[in-house]
Amino acid sequence: MNQSYFERLAAAFVRGKLQGDPAAKAHVELFARPLDQLADHELRALIQLGLAHDLRLHKFKRTMDLVRVRKVLGILRGLQPAELLDIGSGRGAFLWPLLDAFPCLPVTAVDLLERRVADIEAVRRGGVDQVRVFQADATALEFADGSFDVVALLEVLEHIPATALALAEVCRVARRALVLSVPSTLDDNPEHIHLFDQASLTARLREAGAGRVNVSYVHNHMIVVASLEKNGKRNT
Repeated sequence: MNQSYFERLAAAFVRGKLQGDPAAKAHVELFARPLDQLADHELRALIQLGLAHDLRLHKFKRTMDLVRVRKVLGILRGLQPAELLDIGSGRGAFLWPLLDAFPCLPVTAVDLLERRVADIEAVRRGGVDQVRVFQADATALEFADGSFDVVALLEVLEHIPATALALAEVCRVARRALVLSVPSTLDDNPEHIHLFDQASLTARLREAGAGRVNVSYVHNHMIVVASLEKNGKRNT
């Protein structure tokens, strides 16, 4: 098998999904030991087992790499967050590369859809305990003010009717920075109900409590890094 998967994450997903299945009992050596004690060939054996059971592993392929995701990962290397909240994790287009690139970073994932939450929970159950996941709406986050050093809101805001409320919530739970991405040009996705420009998005972020707002562009997407002000002091 070629090296096209985020192998540790894909193997954890298989372990989480097949817990209690006869396959786990038949391959106890792959399921009983801590994930990080497994050799590379054992991770690949788990992936093969998952494919044999028709688990949807394509989401863990490295070939799904996106330029905007690489850009955000570079930004995070500069920020070096203490912990991160990823809102709207979805199929993991950002979450899986994030967990691979920052294997010691505590990450909290949030998604609106139960099936997405279940998939992320399977990865945690399979041995990636740096991630935890909650089913929640971005406009009503049940976290205390300033709970997360950095918050990521990537390819989500354009889907949300109440954008002002979502941005207020995101800025409320972030201590230091928000990293946000949205499409910068019209597309044919019927689920995209907003198109933002730099001026309007910057204004909305400032209304929500952001301080300095830096904007860059990559492949028809706007990448925004906003610093947050807490207790009257700007965090940079």
